[in-house]
Amino acid sequence: MAIPAAAAPVTYELENGTRSGGAAVETDHPGYSGTGFIGGFTDGNKGTAAVTTTVSASAGPATLTLRYANGTGTAKTLSLYVAGIRLRQITLPATANWDTWGTTSEAVTLVAGSNSISYRFDTADSGNVNLDNVTITEATEPPPSGGPALENAFLSGGTSAATSIAGYAGTGYVTGFTAMGARAIRTVNVTAAGAATATLRYNNSTGSTKTLSTYANGIKAGRLSLPATSGWATVQQSLTLRAGLNLIGYQYDSGDSGNVELDDLAVAGSASLAARGATVAYTSYEAENASTNGVAIGPDRTYRTVASESSGRRAVRLDNARKYVDFTLTKPTNSLVVRYSIPDNAGGTGITAPLGIYTGGSKVKDLSLTSAYSWVYGSYPFPNDPGLGGGHRFYDEARTTLPSYPAGTVLRLQNDTSTPITIDLIDTEVVAPAYTIPANSVELTAYGAVSGGGDDTAAFNSAISAAKSAGKTLWIPAGTFDLTARVNVDNVTIRGAGMWYSTIRGTAGRGGLFATGSNVQLADFTFAGDVRYRDPDGQVTTDSAIEGNFGTGSLVHNVWIEHSKTGLWANSGTNGLYIVGVRVRDMFADGLNLNTFSGDGSPVRNTRVDQSVFRNTGDDAMAMWSFNSAVSDCAFTFNTAALPTLANTAAIYGGANNRIEDNLLSDTVYTASGITLSTWHSAQPFAGTTVVQRNTITRAGGFNTDWNSSQGGLWIYAEAREITAPILIKDVDIIDSTYQGILMSWQKTVSNITFDHVKVQNTGTYGIDLQVAGSGTFTYVTVSGAASGGLSNTAGFTLDRGAGNSGF
Repeated sequence: MAIPAAAAPVTYELENGTRSGGAAVETDHPGYSGTGFIGGFTDGNKGTAAVTTTVSASAGPATLTLRYANGTGTAKTLSLYVAGIRLRQITLPATANWDTWGTTSEAVTLVAGSNSISYRFDTADSGNVNLDNVTITEATEPPPSGGPALENAFLSGGTSAATSIAGYAGTGYVTGFTAMGARAIRTVNVTAAGAATATLRYNNSTGSTKTLSTYANGIKAGRLSLPATSGWATVQQSLTLRAGLNLIGYQYDSGDSGNVELDDLAVAGSASLAARGATVAYTSYEAENASTNGVAIGPDRTYRTVASESSGRRAVRLDNARKYVDFTLTKPTNSLVVRYSIPDNAGGTGITAPLGIYTGGSKVKDLSLTSAYSWVYGSYPFPNDPGLGGGHRFYDEARTTLPSYPAGTVLRLQNDTSTPITIDLIDTEVVAPAYTIPANSVELTAYGAVSGGGDDTAAFNSAISAAKSAGKTLWIPAGTFDLTARVNVDNVTIRGAGMWYSTIRGTAGRGGLFATGSNVQLADFTFAGDVRYRDPDGQVTTDSAIEGNFGTGSLVHNVWIEHSKTGLWANSGTNGLYIVGVRVRDMFADGLNLNTFSGDGSPVRNTRVDQSVFRNTGDDAMAMWSFNSAVSDCAFTFNTAALPTLANTAAIYGGANNRIEDNLLSDTVYTASGITLSTWHSAQPFAGTTVVQRNTITRAGGFNTDWNSSQGGLWIYAEAREITAPILIKDVDIIDSTYQGILMSWQKTVSNITFDHVKVQNTGTYGIDLQVAGSGTFTYVTVSGAASGGLSNTAGFTLDRGAGNSGF
């Protein structure tokens, strides 16, 4: 169905609204619009001051943009009400002074016709701001799945979204807290670490007080009492949260009574999550945008060139000593990640080289670089044999902590050797202090593990067994602990002091965590593998970092994975796994795969990968693979994936009712697309409705030299089976594709596919290339800058053209 054109934004002057509790029209600060602004949100009017205006809208999602001034020097808060119902506390960051006006936006759902909008200085707010006007912008697309309402949270164990109880905010509420294990987990972006007030909106029509357990970042924070209500009500709780991405969960545990509905969660001091892609703690800086006396390389997308594997297809080469690149920090940091390339040696075993880090003309330290985990050769699966020629997979990453540096500091990376060093980008962030051991934990070192002391596999097995038996968490303290074989985990939590502090390290390609059952939680550590090549398919001589059947109720979060064969490989039987906030870098195969190839062949269900980053994987960055049975009701949401050296940033191979939503996907290299939907690799048929929406695909597509054919930025590939179950491609931007923008191939029928509000801009060949029979609907699809033309339709595909199309 076509989306109607959005109504133009409408601004409402708040001085024309209804004021109460001391709120008043004032004019003593210039720059306001209309005839004045609303003041009186002062401490003396705390709990009473409010302004209400009535806006007209169509039914559905909208954005309210509030214009305000806050000259206090610190962020302040008010409460937002729609139709008299408190939605959430909103944060108003400081403006330069009282004569400077800023804006802040909030997503809401409105009814058709009149809607009352109120800003109130409630007792939990800090007030002390001036308000000028509010602008309503009606949405042209549904709210993203990472929005503020709990129906968009990760739901498992029996919970689901519902709409039958009136008065909810957003698009629904969460129900189904009727059995142990039922849970809802929401991501929250918090501006500063510490205690934060969480306001939960709920309904309890049972007539008696009910309880749920609350979790903050996977750690139980207490039992929340929810008194009986005659409608929607709120309850507040103080939670200790981290700066940046947090998980807040509500779960029916042993001893809880559940049987309530949850609607909305407001957290004081929180900021918006990224609209698309992962919300991350770090800032990235591209070398080609920095100051340098080195050699800029690229842009170039020619396979097996260094530029083709560089972010944005450009980088800087420091050929010899005294060549440098200077990065000016826009935010503070005490850490550094460098994405780099250095040459291999003749035997393919790698070399090392130092990279000098300087500030203010003085060397801070050397960062040790190695090519041991990069460079492969020949054809798939790309062995580690330079004699085969055709070297590629040039990049690796190195990280280090630094002294604390403020914004404005210039970090110089300088080559102090004769070894050429290519710098692609850096990431910087303020690393928080190490986390402390939580209550009810056993410590790995109590079972014989010694940081840097050799093989700790036996200690891990003993500690996991002890923690599981006692119902406790296994704590990995700061340090580096070695595995020579994978260890089994089920019904246990393994938690570290943080991904910058606690490291599990593989040895000689082996070592990993293998799930064999339910209720596995893995959090707050790095897994540093020691895989240096991709073993041939069917010859398992290297391990995945995290793999197995996770059963029900499992959670993986805040984990950094590098140098493994695959990062995360969730097998048959997994049902309700939530993977969130992980960093997967420099794999030799898939970054993540939800699949029914491994294990007993039973389905993978209701698993979501969220707010995670994948870079430099050796195969699909994220994949769902329905081999023996369907992967169903799974989703990739709010992730950032870039630079797979083979295959796609996101792919679905068959399955039922799966989704790819709200992702940033870029820079594919070989035999690749940004998003692929396919029946390739012996996949099961598609069933239900597959949804791809609100994604941005940039510089994607690739070429397969074996087939002598190209792949598009978005590729629908009906290989082994026809694709006839409904597919929705909606609100997708396909930018600067290497070849086609949209490609549908090959010799099977593709039908029942809808393209709705899709932008194809700048393509190396056709905007849309249809090499299949079948039919589909195109509405508000625009093509521009297509080198070979807007459309190629060589197989008689029937286009049902709706409104708003152009360029093809």
